[in-house]
Amino acid sequence: MWINRTIEAEILGIAAKRPVVVLSGARQTGKTSLLRRCFPGHSYVSLDLPSESEQAEQDPASFLSRHPSPVIIDEVQYAPKLFRHIKAVVDQRRKQPGQFLLTGSQQFRLMKEVSDSLAGRAALLTLEGLSETEILAAHPDACLTERLWRGGWPELWEDRSLDPVSFLNSYIATYLERDVRSFAQVGSLRDFERFLRACALRSANLLNKADLARDVGVAPSTINQWISIVEAAGQILLLEPWFNNQGKRLIKSPKLYLADTGLLCALLNLRSPDAIGLSAFVGAIWETYVATQLRHRERRSVPTARNLYFWRDGTREVDFVTESDGELSLWEAKWKEHPTVDDAVNLHHAIHALGPAHIAKASIVARPPNRYPIAPDIEAVSTRDL
Repeated sequence: MWINRTIEAEILGIAAKRPVVVLSGARQTGKTSLLRRCFPGHSYVSLDLPSESEQAEQDPASFLSRHPSPVIIDEVQYAPKLFRHIKAVVDQRRKQPGQFLLTGSQQFRLMKEVSDSLAGRAALLTLEGLSETEILAAHPDACLTERLWRGGWPELWEDRSLDPVSFLNSYIATYLERDVRSFAQVGSLRDFERFLRACALRSANLLNKADLARDVGVAPSTINQWISIVEAAGQILLLEPWFNNQGKRLIKSPKLYLADTGLLCALLNLRSPDAIGLSAFVGAIWETYVATQLRHRERRSVPTARNLYFWRDGTREVDFVTESDGELSLWEAKWKEHPTVDDAVNLHHAIHALGPAHIAKASIVARPPNRYPIAPDIEAVSTRDL
């Protein structure tokens, strides 16, 4: 079955105006399927095939003569030299929209090539996994623990008979072989897999690179490189702290989250939805899920903005902060059905510290059947309310 994506209208609208659209995102988030569904008249070629990627990199002109526009080119990051030749083709027909639809699973590489070769010609969009809204529209019967366990992988929801454990273990192995091996700075795939599992153990926690390096058994400089790799590939989220002085955001430790709870559960070796509620990591899994849903929410509001932070002072922390028109919204994640005022201590502390006049709303994101007020300035909500 096909699951409708909320980004479809945005892609169609942009492709009707711009000659090049670049759709980035982690592997298996549905980039190729979405573009082929939205643009059935475009031809298609994948640079995952070594023969195609080699020609695209070594002889871009011949490659483009074999695959003329309008065309969808999948995993275009494997042929960086192709971008300059796409630019030359586009400049000959600058006003013709939708000529090249490109996908890639390494966003930093794509952004560099787009800024170097296709500035002013390409629109860059990001496709994440399925949001809760998209999942429930297709499967209203999907319970919360199943949503956490399967995560946002479209294939696991298009065919619910698939076993997420097998699917995601295969995904991890494929990711290591296809993407990680291509980086010269990754010498040992076994060490890198251990690094991924160590990141899972730290999801929803402050990133301490020294501790992470010690546990994995590699140098701190290596951890810096590997963090960049997995963030670029859409496997983790790094949330910066919110400060009144925006410059401070660059010099404080971020919080680390796995980008998908299904992948998190697989790395934690949780083999059924029921295992989540019994796990010592249930709070971190829930906070990770709330992070992904807030990220979807913010991307719908401001697609190009990076507008999800956390707040921390010397004694207290609020899990998430979003900002709009100078006002802040505060969000705490609690794995509870009925949070009380005792669960709002950090929110009250932050409201007092930041000033009530600057707070648009404060919420505890939990599992209540219906939203309800906890205090005059704080309410309990579910992820559906986001």
